[in-house]
Amino acid sequence: MEIRPVPYDHPDAVALDRLVQREYAQRYDDEGDITPLDPGMFRPPHGLYLLAYEDGRPLATGGWRTQDANPEGYADGDAEIKRMFVVEGARGRGLARRILAALEADARAAGRTRMVLETGIKQPEALALYASCGYRMVTKFGLYRTYEDSRCMAKPLVGDAGTPVGTCSRTHSP
Repeated sequence: MEIRPVPYDHPDAVALDRLVQREYAQRYDDEGDITPLDPGMFRPPHGLYLLAYEDGRPLATGGWRTQDANPEGYADGDAEIKRMFVVEGARGRGLARRILAALEADARAAGRTRMVLETGIKQPEALALYASCGYRMVTKFGLYRTYEDSRCMAKPLVGDAGTPVGTCSRTHSP
């Protein structure tokens, strides 16, 4: 298993994005996530996009992008998780947990102080993963903040004394 950074518009990232959009559309009976995303949002030091590969096949993806205080409810120092996804045949192997840990470490190294994300009630496995990694429900933010089935979660990346907060590093799902 190899996790490596790729541009958000890399062909493998685009292919997995199509799969995750299809899954969102099926679960929520809509057009998928309409959050505007641009490849530049995931370029270091303002973000990072990762793919997990096995035998040359992309199996999982996830990224973070910089957010700061704005009218959508973000706070200065936020890093927002986007497009966490594992292909169906590779689920339950800890890939999302490994990508999440790498994203948290990178965002912390980039000076971000809080990791935030938005997910939905029809993604119980995502809610469970994030809760098991120390994320807690917070006041809604972002594009979907007015949607009833949206849930927003956050986790500090640094403690009160500026020390790093533990990452989601277990290799297997709970």
